[in-house]
Amino acid sequence: MKINGKYDINASSDVIWKMILDPEVLEKITPGIKSLETTDTDTYKAVSEVKIGPVKGAFNGNLSIKDKKEKESCLLVIDQKSKIGNVVAEIGIKLAPSEETNTEIQYTGEAKLSGKLAVMGQRIMSGVVSTLSKQFFKALEKEIENK
Repeated sequence: MKINGKYDINASSDVIWKMILDPEVLEKITPGIKSLETTDTDTYKAVSEVKIGPVKGAFNGNLSIKDKKEKESCLLVIDQKSKIGNVVAEIGIKLAPSEETNTEIQYTGEAKLSGKLAVMGQRIMSGVVSTLSKQFFKALEKEIENK
């Protein structure tokens, strides 16, 4: 399943970069995250709970941040398992200053789904990913405003 989109935030790429690499901030702003524990440099154990239509799943697995280019881009590698299915994804994140005080966050990647998640189909899952992405970016925006 393809994942892509963009979101404009009223903050510098420097501020956004620091926020998205801070595990405490990530734990707070990521929809469904119950805990995010550092296991190594840029590697975390993630526990989350996500409701997808009538199905609710508790996910456990890893989140890694790779290929970092300071204040420009990185690659998120996600490997989550649950009773309702597994998610393995790689999502590239790019920060592009769009105005003097704004930054456009561009994301693109691919997710492989298995189990009930795969059965639900790409159309349903694309809608879920879109909703969760918007929730994430709105929470990031709010976190930036509160700092």
